[in-house]
Order: sequence, then structure tokens, then C-alpha cells
Amino acid sequence: MADFTDTLTDKHIAMIAKQPVFFVATAAEDARINLSPKGYDAFRVLAPDRVAYLDLGGSGNETHAHLAADGRITLMFCNFEQPALILRFYGRGVPVLPQDDGWAALAKHFTLLPGTRQIFDIAVDSVQTSCGWGVPFMAYETERPTLKKAHAQSDPDQWAAKMAQRTSSIDGLPTRPTDRFIG
Repeated sequence: MADFTDTLTDKHIAMIAKQPVFFVATAAEDARINLSPKGYDAFRVLAPDRVAYLDLGGSGNETHAHLAADGRITLMFCNFEQPALILRFYGRGVPVLPQDDGWAALAKHFTLLPGTRQIFDIAVDSVQTSCGWGVPFMAYETERPTLKKAHAQSDPDQWAAKMAQRTSSIDGLPTRPTDRFIG
């Protein structure tokens, strides 16, 4: 049975801290629904009604495009150990890039990783827990170093030029590229 709260509780925050992966879903009118898994030490609870996550350059920038167009975002954490639990929170988010005024205040909460492109700042509107009884037991082995390694080996000028070309989503929605390489 699902339970709803307006904000994250201490129990929710403790569960989040143990999870090595989370999922992000966004959508915009007449665009594909985007659902992405996220890893690394990239998620922070800033307050019971505010969270943020660090985003690295990847194959697309759909979350940025959808938040700029619509603002809605859903995040999901699954406990793959005991107790069975699924935690979703719904809210509104904005991308904050290194060139933005709010960058320094958000970035201080993270260890910036090679290829950091932006931080998503999310106001939590509603939190839902559900049983998770259908989620399998899974053991965390280790993070994949591939994405961080690829960014760390990038030439900063070539990386910045590549990111500067990424000004739209796969559905043609506009995005703002970062103006600097973080290595």
C-alpha cells in the first residue's frame, strides 16, 4: 500500500543514503518520456523538501530539455536489500550550469566529478513509499569507472566544443550547454 508525505523524513533520507543507484523520469509535451538510471556519489538531500543531483555529460541531455520545457520530475530509489521499499518523489526541477548564479551554492555540496555538466536542483512536492515486494534482492559490487575515466582523459577544449554543440534534445527541445570543462 502506498503512503504519501509532503517531505522526506529521516527514514527516507537514511534509505536514500544506502542506495548506489537511483532513477530519474521527466517528460515534456509531445516529447518522449525520459527515464535514466544514475550512479556515482551524485545525489544530495539539501532539505526535507529539496534535493539535487550532479549530472555528467553523456549521450543526451533530455532531463535538462524536459525541465526547461515543463519542470516536472520524478525520482525513484529502490531498496534491493531488506526491508523491501520503493521511494518516489515528485517535484519540479531546474538545471543549474557552472556559468549560472546558483552554481557555487549548489556545487559546494558535491565533489565535482570529471565531466560534470550541471546540477539539477529539485523542489520536492510529494513523497510516496510503496512495498517493493516485487523488487529482487541484488548486491552492489562496484561502480563503473568508464564514464568518469572517459571524461578525465578528454581534452578540455574538445570536450567544451562537443558540449557547446549539444543545444537540443533528441526531440528537438532546446538545452543550454555548459561553458566549461570540469576535469
